[in-house]
Amino acid sequence: MLVWQICLIRSLLLLSSSCCYTDLFFRCAVLMFQREFALRLVAKPGDKLYCRLSINTQLLARVDHLMKVGKNNFRPPPKVESSVVRIEPKNPPPPINFQEWDGLVRITFVRKNKTLSAAFKSSAVQRLLEKNYRIHCSVHNIIIPEDFSIADKIQQILTSTGFSDKRARSMDIDDFIRLLHGFNAEGIHFS
Repeated sequence: MLVWQICLIRSLLLLSSSCCYTDLFFRCAVLMFQREFALRLVAKPGDKLYCRLSINTQLLARVDHLMKVGKNNFRPPPKVESSVVRIEPKNPPPPINFQEWDGLVRITFVRKNKTLSAAFKSSAVQRLLEKNYRIHCSVHNIIIPEDFSIADKIQQILTSTGFSDKRARSMDIDDFIRLLHGFNAEGIHFS
């Protein structure tokens, strides 16, 4: 594990996302990425490029777009434009179970334009959450009613938290934290 105070890297396209999630500890990193990737890192809720990468990166770090770098600044010129971003990890990091967080964000961003109500109607998602719920109930000695329906439970949580008709593309970090807490409080876990 490397500990750096300041990091300056020009990353390769194939290493871009893995570079953002390594075990390096640094105070500030100034990185050059392909333009579209850099814009995804800094995208805000409602932006066309807002995605899972955006929210996960912004959960753990402050990300700023510093400058555009044209392809003509390189010899030979690449086929894509580049951008320079600054990434400053939040210290301390937010007190969130990242596996739980990523499980929720992964489900909601599969189709970021769907309502959360529609995203959670997937049979694969419901099977996973029901399995996790049954394990949680078993560990905590909670009796599950005979007429239990995971679909009804999920809809009840989405409605009570006020996110039933929301779309992932328009939700910020605080919205996802509230939603994750709503699910966890009812015994539904994503990891």
